[in-house]
Amino acid sequence: MAAGFGELLQLLADNRHLAPELILAVFALLILGLSLLVRDRRVLGWFAVLPLLLSLFLVAGMMGLLDMRLVGFSAFAGPVNSALAGGALAVDSFSLIFKFVFLSVALLVVGTSISFLSQKDRHVGEYYALILLATMGMMVVASSQNLVPLFVGIEIASLSTYALAAFRKRDILSAEAGMKYFIIGATSSAVLLYGMSILYGISGTLDIGLLSRRVGEAAWEPATIVGLSMLIGGLGFKMAAVPFHMWAPDVYEGSPTPVTVLLAAGSKKMAFAAAFKLFLVGLVAARADLSFALGIVAVLTMTVGNIVAISQTSVKRMLAYSSIAQSGYILIALAVATKTAVAGGLLHVVMHAFMKGGAFIAVAAVAWLVSSERLSGYKGLSRRSPFLAFCMAVFLLALAGIPPLSGFWSKFVLFSGAVGAGDWFVWLALAGVLNSALSLYYYARVIKYMYVDDPPADAPPVRPGPSPYTAVLVIALAATILIGLYPQPFIDVAMTAAGSLVP
Repeated sequence: MAAGFGELLQLLADNRHLAPELILAVFALLILGLSLLVRDRRVLGWFAVLPLLLSLFLVAGMMGLLDMRLVGFSAFAGPVNSALAGGALAVDSFSLIFKFVFLSVALLVVGTSISFLSQKDRHVGEYYALILLATMGMMVVASSQNLVPLFVGIEIASLSTYALAAFRKRDILSAEAGMKYFIIGATSSAVLLYGMSILYGISGTLDIGLLSRRVGEAAWEPATIVGLSMLIGGLGFKMAAVPFHMWAPDVYEGSPTPVTVLLAAGSKKMAFAAAFKLFLVGLVAARADLSFALGIVAVLTMTVGNIVAISQTSVKRMLAYSSIAQSGYILIALAVATKTAVAGGLLHVVMHAFMKGGAFIAVAAVAWLVSSERLSGYKGLSRRSPFLAFCMAVFLLALAGIPPLSGFWSKFVLFSGAVGAGDWFVWLALAGVLNSALSLYYYARVIKYMYVDDPPADAPPVRPGPSPYTAVLVIALAATILIGLYPQPFIDVAMTAAGSLVP
């Protein structure tokens, strides 16, 4: 027994850089037990914050953002670049930047949920456990160097979010959202898995790094074309890219708002983590053949998302279509596939997490104040809740790419990468700029309602918002503004991560 315990300790020591994932898994189980012992549901929310903060602390240390030696965690001092689990997983600058995003989003979600959930809600322990497990699954995807853990991570995150979308099962919109998300998500997982199985049959390997040469040798064989098409389709559903986006607006609108934040700013980024791994590493030999197809999907995604967003009268649904358009911008990085463009895509992943997450949380706060998610409920909001109106305005302007906010820099680096690549990629950059200008119309319309229009005559007095809402909004607001004012450290991290993918 002593020998077995020693081997376990050695195993943990050898894979210490997977400590953030292990912490989330352990606390997900502990919180289920704690839910049987406590009456105050808020205790469970604060308990769920602990593993997320600890994991984020370790990830920041491994990224080199913190000096871990000063606090006695020298084993996690970064920058880290290590292969784990026999090479099936890797902790490097690329995986760490996505883990930073996933953990940050999860913290925003849990912080919002503390106020969003009431004492009458049942299964609150399961709710927080599912958030932790979903985050863990996303982090596994970011570290995957093998098709098996990649797919397992996607499914851990997907199954958790299916249940979270339908958490308020007595709410017909939430139940509908959960059912639609489950059916379409399961179908897309099947398509993705079948595409992976075809590529495995062609290459004879599950290692993402070894796929490239063997798939490239059979680039125009029918089986390869089918496999790549199914891969694009399966991941397209996960990232809500046109024409695979139909589920997103209904699911985002019907899900509890904190869950919508997790879907838009978290699980969608998981799909991009998988896409970056597969298309830029595993299928690099077929990149020339995939580039044009991904470029078309990028233009369609940003254009359809922005055009349909204009006609929406629900702010939550408008942000759902805006999130689809944001996916189109990130897809430019996959189509161009240069170091600068990929860095811009990774930078936009980070910026979008705070911009979009903050915007959805602001929608939840407004709904709590005025009991409406309709655009008409935002009339005169600046006079009824100046702080909330200011937060919403900043998030919307950042999403539009207005300087000096964070969204400007991510789009600037991304579009500069496309222009620098020359050829037809310049048109991708132009499409991105024009779509950003188009999106400014419906973002400005919300700001106009908040700052120009008068509140309704029968508007009830504004109640003070819950303190967890305020704290979470301050965090997202600070990140959106400060990253915009001091973008260079994040640009450097994104460039380093892009360099690990694109020589």
